[in-house]
Amino acid sequence: MLRSQRSVRVLAALGAALALAGCDREKRDFREIPPGATAFPIVQTTDIQAGPKTTDPSAGAYQESRWAVSQGQTLYEQYNCAGCHAPGGGGGMGPPLNDAEWIYGSDPENIFATIVEGRPNGMPSFRGKIDDAQLWQLVAYVRSLSGATPRDTWPARSDHMQEARPDRTAEPQRQLP
Repeated sequence: MLRSQRSVRVLAALGAALALAGCDREKRDFREIPPGATAFPIVQTTDIQAGPKTTDPSAGAYQESRWAVSQGQTLYEQYNCAGCHAPGGGGGMGPPLNDAEWIYGSDPENIFATIVEGRPNGMPSFRGKIDDAQLWQLVAYVRSLSGATPRDTWPARSDHMQEARPDRTAEPQRQLP
């Protein structure tokens, strides 16, 4: 019995060896690199470098003007920025504007570019919808939300009429005879 099991194993091993001998590995013809050539293409470079960041000289004037910041607040409401960023810039569907963490930069030029060009995943482009002066006013207001403009330029009050009636719970004064 041992002999028959042993012969079965030997026959199985011989059959496997014959089967493997019949399998031939695929042969590939690789392109040979000619002598003197490099394996990777040479990247051509130029002497052109990025220039200095351009700034709009009028941007600073808007940042220091209480009137411009106030106009920016009005534009913020008119263009429904509060729909995504909340009325005080606290964020909602869009990112908050009243903190120091800005994805695309907090410089006036970066905020201007964000408004004009839009950003992926929700921020629409306002190119051609708002003129440059109004854009800079809006930029000034957005920067004031995070405290990036001088404190004396922050809007002090809302220019809208009060919607709720004043509290009249105080007792009326007695009329004198």
